[in-house]
Amino acid sequence: MARSAVPIITRIPAVMAGMLVLVLTLGTLIAVAMRAEVGTGLSAADWAAIKFTVSQAFVSALVSIIIAIPVARALARQSFRGRGALITLLGAPFILPVIVAVLGLLAVFGRNGILNAGLEALGLPTFTIYGFHGVVLAHVFFNLPLATRFILQGWLAIPSERFRLAATLNAPVGRLLEWPMLRSVLPGTFLIIFLICLTSFAVALTLGGGPKATTVELAIYQAVRFDFDLGRAALLACIQFGICTIAAIVAWQVTAVDGFGAGLDRVVQRWDGSRFIDFVWIGLAAAFLIVPLSMVVINGIMGLSELPFSIIQAATRSVIVALASAVLCITMALALALQGGRIVSIIGVLPLAASGLVVGTGLFLIVFPFWRPSDLALPVTALVNATLALPFALRSIAPAVDGVVADYGRLMDQLNVTGWTRLRLIILPRIRRPLGFALGLAAALSMGDLGVIALFADENGATLPLAMYRLMGAYQMDAAAGAGLLLVALSLLLFWICDRGGRVDADV
Repeated sequence: MARSAVPIITRIPAVMAGMLVLVLTLGTLIAVAMRAEVGTGLSAADWAAIKFTVSQAFVSALVSIIIAIPVARALARQSFRGRGALITLLGAPFILPVIVAVLGLLAVFGRNGILNAGLEALGLPTFTIYGFHGVVLAHVFFNLPLATRFILQGWLAIPSERFRLAATLNAPVGRLLEWPMLRSVLPGTFLIIFLICLTSFAVALTLGGGPKATTVELAIYQAVRFDFDLGRAALLACIQFGICTIAAIVAWQVTAVDGFGAGLDRVVQRWDGSRFIDFVWIGLAAAFLIVPLSMVVINGIMGLSELPFSIIQAATRSVIVALASAVLCITMALALALQGGRIVSIIGVLPLAASGLVVGTGLFLIVFPFWRPSDLALPVTALVNATLALPFALRSIAPAVDGVVADYGRLMDQLNVTGWTRLRLIILPRIRRPLGFALGLAAALSMGDLGVIALFADENGATLPLAMYRLMGAYQMDAAAGAGLLLVALSLLLFWICDRGGRVDADV
């Protein structure tokens, strides 16, 4: 992201997007805090929750990035049949509805899963997925693909001419080309994953819990749902917001600019590295992702025949909400990316610090005195989902916009190519790959949302995740598995259409 303002078009879209983000993050947080009573400070359990949250988020982000580096490097260096499909699959765990993906992990690593069955057959001790390591494992499953995609984009952004020049001079590729790229990409990627794990709720609820494995999100939920202690919940929300803000500022300060310059858009061809080692990394990563996803599919197929007609109606609502949310998210992200600057950087990270649970509660308190919440369920869900997905979209689009401006900005100024013409003819065609990825990501994330719609919807306005949750609550597990498979299929389809549209004629 640019470190200074980059005026390209009018500031009005960026100002409107920034104001909307501020209202939905800080505004809703203030609304919740105003309804809460002042607490008496943090208890020992609260401090334990804060410590657990930060430690698991740090370890999860670190492990995800350490594994993602060789996987992304292997994908950047090797060309093979199915590479495009594997790269598309890398987006699957992150865009999966969390509860569905956890069911897949339990089928592999759970007490009765495939791994423990194999260990028992060999006479070895069994593995338990619950606790700190289980939360880290689940977070790595969700975030390893995201880290790989971000790092892979950085690798592919190095012009092929630089590799050819390094080969001609017999220069070290790692020190001259790859390390500067990693130094530019890794801090931001670590920040995104760290903040995702800080605000994780469903994973901690499913695989954590108890005094030693409770996150701040889970503590907020317990304070509101079980204790109805809004003062403590608001205090914990402020602490979480502060932790995320500090992490964002630190990561932004250490992020460097690679300075590779522009290339001629030729396909990158690599000659260095071990082909065998590269395929070992690719194979291990693929197995780690594919096996749990396969278990979701197998269990879901058996439940498709049990689906009620209401599931089709719920799926239609989910698709409409997801498309509206994705378009709004990309519009806001592009407006902010074109503006650039320190304030935009901070605004773009704010939604990560505000959880969907806090935002939804704040909006409910604001809306309830004036409208029936169920009448606004779908538009409010689309609005909140677009805002919560904004950091991911901005993280993907902003570096690409900055690169185009840095490489071609002076030339465009000399040719007097400005405003909408500059955006349509120069910028949009060159950022279509991250733009398509961000659009698909926003749509898929909205498809799997359960928090906001659960607060607003009535019996007749449920989206697919909420309908699936209600089936689980009614102990219709076969139908719930079928609904989960349908939800996964729709999420992947939306992501694939958008991501593929951005990668047409591109080297991915």
